[in-house]
Amino acid sequence: MLIKKYLSTVDAIINPFPGIYTLVLSSLGKPFKFYPGQFLHLAIDSDYDGVGQWPDSRCFSIQSSPDEQTIKITYSAKGNFTKKMEQQLQPQSKVWLKLPYGNLFTQPHHKENCVFIAGGTGITPFLSLFNHTSFDEYINPSIYLGFKSPEFNIYQEELELLKDRTTIFYENEVGQIDLKKIFENHGTESCYFISGPPAMIKSFKTFLLEQHVPATHLLTDDWE
Repeated sequence: MLIKKYLSTVDAIINPFPGIYTLVLSSLGKPFKFYPGQFLHLAIDSDYDGVGQWPDSRCFSIQSSPDEQTIKITYSAKGNFTKKMEQQLQPQSKVWLKLPYGNLFTQPHHKENCVFIAGGTGITPFLSLFNHTSFDEYINPSIYLGFKSPEFNIYQEELELLKDRTTIFYENEVGQIDLKKIFENHGTESCYFISGPPAMIKSFKTFLLEQHVPATHLLTDDWE
């Protein structure tokens, strides 16, 4: 799929608690085109004309299904760029998006008994698949999510139809995601999708490789 630039507008900014924001973005021209699990570059330089050198930007996982007309992304205002977003962006602000990038779910993998593991906002690329018709191709999937506490789980509505397949670890109640137990439940034959902070992805991959899970069965959203 060709990478394209989209002049877009901020339709809404959802701020469930301090420092966390979900943006709803609409294209002002051609419709967005992407696959589940892909990511985008977002630029907020108001002087960019869409033709010259691409300005300073940051990558964000696309949270929306390709079936939706708008794109949603969720971010935490931590670094310089995201703090600038927090300060500058308002409803009706104009931004530039460049997409799509990544092959999280388009790379070769078998679709039976897949394991999806996400920490915090790492769930966002998974949501783009869970809410798309292509998720019907996955047979007996299992979902494991980790959040600091229940208030950080702002995705309950989007996960409602999958609650019977979802196990949630709230760090303030039961501790972090128990990867050892997950592996004991699923073994070496399952494909493991892992998304979250870089340190989490690295440690989880290392553990699973040590358990002799084939490297081809470890699929990660680690573009950062």
